Amino acid sequence: MNKKMTYPGFYQDKYGVTMLARVVLDGWLFGLIPETEDCAGWPLGQMQSLTEKIEAEWDKYGNLPSRLPPELRERHAALYKMAVERAREKGWDPELGEDE
Repeated sequence: MNKKMTYPGFYQDKYGVTMLARVVLDGWLFGLIPETEDCAGWPLGQMQSLTEKIEAEWDKYGNLPSRLPPELRERHAALYKMAVERAREKGWDPELGEDE
């Protein structure tokens, strides 16, 4: 097993709706990473660090998209719509688990 596990990146993620893909989406949402950064090749520790920053941002809004300010709520909807449409184009079925 590879001791230095890395994330393949949002655009190389199997469907782009995995837990780590959502970290990238939320990183973009909150401006923690530029949209030109899809985290390709990031070590999992670096992804965990980004996750912690994202969790701190979500905590401000009770972890609910509906509590985001209007601009962020619209951005969240647009990012996730893009991700779901992309995933479906790649064959993702929301009824199946991520590994099916």
